[in-house]
Amino acid sequence: MKIAPILLFLVAFALSASAKPLQVFILAGQSNMQGHAKVSTFEHVGMDPATKPMLNEMQNADGTPKVCERVWISSIGCADTEQIGKLTAGFGASQNGPKIGPEFTFGLYMQKVSDAPILIIKTSWGGKSLNTDFRPPSAGPYVFNETQLAALQKQGKDIAAIKAEKEKETGAYYRLMVEHVKTVLADIKRVVPGYDSSQGYELAGFAWFQGWNDMVDQGTYPNRDKPGGYDAYAEVMAHFIRDVRKDLNAPKLPFVIGVIGVGGPTSEYGPDQHRYKSTHQNIRDAMAAPAKLPEFKGSVTAVLTENYWDRELKAARFKEETIKQQAKKLAKEGKMKPAVERVLTEKMRIEGLTDRERLVLDKGVSNAEFHYLGSAKILGGIGKGFAEAMAELKHLSQ
Repeated sequence: MKIAPILLFLVAFALSASAKPLQVFILAGQSNMQGHAKVSTFEHVGMDPATKPMLNEMQNADGTPKVCERVWISSIGCADTEQIGKLTAGFGASQNGPKIGPEFTFGLYMQKVSDAPILIIKTSWGGKSLNTDFRPPSAGPYVFNETQLAALQKQGKDIAAIKAEKEKETGAYYRLMVEHVKTVLADIKRVVPGYDSSQGYELAGFAWFQGWNDMVDQGTYPNRDKPGGYDAYAEVMAHFIRDVRKDLNAPKLPFVIGVIGVGGPTSEYGPDQHRYKSTHQNIRDAMAAPAKLPEFKGSVTAVLTENYWDRELKAARFKEETIKQQAKKLAKEGKMKPAVERVLTEKMRIEGLTDRERLVLDKGVSNAEFHYLGSAKILGGIGKGFAEAMAELKHLSQ
C-alpha cells in the first residue's frame, strides 16, 4: 500500500523534470504590429490555393477563429487596457474589430515547431517612431539637424520648448515596452494560469515590426530619397537590439526585424509609385542592415514583408481607383449631386471590374494600404514568416 504514493511521486517528478520551460516571445512595434486585418477578410485567405493551408490553421471547420490551447498572450497598446488570454483572433487593433495582427499566425506556427507552452508579450502603439518614441538609451538623445533648426527658426518657433518636449518624448515607448515585459514576467500566472514556476521560462525571441513613421519623417531624414538617407535608422536599430538584450538580461535573444513592405517589391512599382521608389527602398535597406552586422550573425534576421503583399489585390485595387477617378471626373463635369455620383461610381465599378476582381476586393480589403490593406492574407503571411524566421534563428543558436 505504501508503493502507490511513491509511484505517484516518481511520476510527478518525471513529468516535472520533462516539462519544458515556457517559451516567451516579445512582439513590438507600431500600427502594423497592432494589426488592422478584420476577421471578415479570413475568407479571402482561402481564395488562393497557395494560402488556403494557412486558412485551415487559422479557423475551425465551422469558420470560427481557432483558439491556441498552448499559447497565451498579454497585449498592451491595441486597446485602452491590457488584453490577456489564450491566443485567438481579436488581439489586433481594437477599433472596429475584431482584428488580427502578426501575433495570430505567429503563435499558430510557433506552436507547430515547439511542444513547449508559449507566451506572447505584445507591446504595440500606432504612429510611433524609432528615432524618438522607441529610441533606446544607448542611442543617446535625439539631435535636431541643421535643416530642422533652420526651418523652425524661420517659422518663429520656440526652439528651446520644442527641444524640451522632444527630450520628454524620447524613449518613452521603449521604456513602456521594457516595463510591461518585466511586469508580465514577474507574475506569469496572472496571464498563464497553469504556469509552473519550477518549470521556468525562457526569453525565446523578439520580433520588431515598425517603420512607417520614420519613413515619412522628412525632418529627421532630410536625404531620405538618396543612398544612405536612412543610415541613422539602421544605427538606432542596432542600439535597440543591444539595449533590449541588455535590459532583459538576454544577451543572445533571437531577433526578427520585420522590414516594412507596403506596396510590395519596389521592382514591381508602377508609374504611379515611381516617385516613392527610392525612398521606400532606402528605408527597407536600412531596416535590414543590422542583420548583416558581424556581431549579430546567426541571432538577428530580417524578414522582407514585401514578399507577402498580394499582387492580385494590388492590381484590382489600382483598377478600382482608376475607375473611381474617372467617375469623379464625369460627376464634376456633369455637376452631379453626391448621391448620383455614388450610383454612377458603383455602375462603372460593376462594368469595369470582373466578378473575381470585385470579389477579392470585397472579401480581402478592410483598411488602408499603409495598414497592408487590412488583409488577413497579407498580415497572416507576415506572422507566419516571422515564426518561420524565428524558428530558424533558434535552430541556428542550438
